[in-house]
Amino acid sequence: MKASHTNKLVLGIATLTAVSGLGMSTAYAHISEKQGYVTDTRGNVIRNSHNLCVRTGYWTPAMAIAECDPNLVKKEEPKVATPRPAPAPAPAPAPAALAPVVTPPRAPAPAVAVAPPAKKKLTLSADSLFDFDKATIKPQGTWSLDKFVSDLKNLEYDVITVTGHADRIGSPKYNMKLSERRAEAVKAYLVKQGGIDPSKITAIGKGETEPVTKPGQCRGQKVTKELVACKAPDRRVEVEVSGLK
Repeated sequence: MKASHTNKLVLGIATLTAVSGLGMSTAYAHISEKQGYVTDTRGNVIRNSHNLCVRTGYWTPAMAIAECDPNLVKKEEPKVATPRPAPAPAPAPAPAALAPVVTPPRAPAPAVAVAPPAKKKLTLSADSLFDFDKATIKPQGTWSLDKFVSDLKNLEYDVITVTGHADRIGSPKYNMKLSERRAEAVKAYLVKQGGIDPSKITAIGKGETEPVTKPGQCRGQKVTKELVACKAPDRRVEVEVSGLK
């Protein structure tokens, strides 16, 4: 199995740090700006077959960059020039000296912790939504999606991200396409049946890059019922709501 783009990025950063300490701060700032997205060894954001930027699993709207999610990036307000102050008037004659009044210093106000935006995440088994190797939602698999939509009513949020995942049976390229088709199918259902604003929902596929099963847990190369059943946790669709208010 090929290493993921994320692993390549980590290797690239480690090599760059060893060669030049001067370039470390520049590279770190460039990567930190794109920390919510999967990048290659040159720091470029990776895009899927729909030309959408591939987000990391811990992406939040606060990590959005104009290159990928311009609608989520806050525009800077134009700076207003501060008028120059008027010349100070001539000082008044000094009054008679009085005994100084000592005012005790005020205690600093306690820092207020800012809570991170609330999230709501739903993980659905692909086997409950789709037939094996298919991307059409089964009628009996819509109950969980309908309940999810019902729970969102009367709530305000920033964005919904639908992420499709596949197991490691088959080629990585095919599994990426399958996970994307399944994510798009769930998105279409939430928009059409749930009435969710399509501008607030994004569908991406991650193929077999983020399995739930551990290496060596499911043995064998030949496709059998046992192998398919063992890798069932890897076949899933995650629906995450970010920025709940």
